[in-house]
Amino acid sequence: MLIPRQKAPELSVETLDGGLFDLANEAPQRFTLVCFYRGLHCPICANYLKELERHSPAFAERGVSTIAISSDNEERARAMAEKVSASKLRFGYGLSLARAREWGLYISASCGKTSIGIDEPALFSEPGVFLIRPDQTIYYLSVQSMPFVRPNFGEMVQAFDFIIKNDYPARGEYIGAV
Repeated sequence: MLIPRQKAPELSVETLDGGLFDLANEAPQRFTLVCFYRGLHCPICANYLKELERHSPAFAERGVSTIAISSDNEERARAMAEKVSASKLRFGYGLSLARAREWGLYISASCGKTSIGIDEPALFSEPGVFLIRPDQTIYYLSVQSMPFVRPNFGEMVQAFDFIIKNDYPARGEYIGAV
């Protein structure tokens, strides 16, 4: 189980801009927001990533870099980036399912075509949102077993103003006896 204030697992994926995203080499002022999404087949992901694209400038103003990552191949990741009209949000692709599991993401098996007529991959990871500090420790995490009811990026942007002003610590870090 991943715990806030502990080191995040390794994460390195190719990006659509031709570079490599390696979490260990990220150097944001405050955080890296990693949004794991299900893939091109998911219409809920498309809407969610449109919101992240829309809020990416506000995150950047607060010292937060953003990236959306899936297990999709480059072609499907590019189609998703085009679908959400991404110009500010980075897209990573090719996340291995073994790495997804290290990040605590749930894995689902294909149910065939989705409501938008796109085949699900044989196996794919469910969504998750993480905030990682520059020292590679986990600040915040939210992992879902379903595509529904995800963290709200607008509220998260507002929360950053409070976090920054009050130097608010990561919570959920206690692992002792209860």
